Amino acid sequence: MAGSAIRGSRVGAGPMGEAERGEAIARFRVSYWCANGHETKPSFAEDGTVAIPTEWDCPRCGFPAGRDKENPPLPLKNEPYKTHLAYVKERRSEAEAEKILNDALAALRGEDI
Repeated sequence: MAGSAIRGSRVGAGPMGEAERGEAIARFRVSYWCANGHETKPSFAEDGTVAIPTEWDCPRCGFPAGRDKENPPLPLKNEPYKTHLAYVKERRSEAEAEKILNDALAALRGEDI
């Protein structure tokens, strides 16, 4: 039986050690709180290459989280689905709609159908 150089190992097997992966960078954690009181602590590199964001999405509820525990940011208000007619009603008054309807009906009545 021929020997194998990789006997007993598999792809993705165990850690190779710091020498193989490189040195770990120094990190620090920042606390963020959402309106539901959840605390999130993402970590950031200490070398200052990335600016620390003022808000972070809460992984538990999805609300925005801020760094001030006493005054967390308010969740975004989700507006319900609007139909095409609802958007038209926002743009036109009842009087404008009545005039457009009457003009369209007059044009249809004047045509030979």
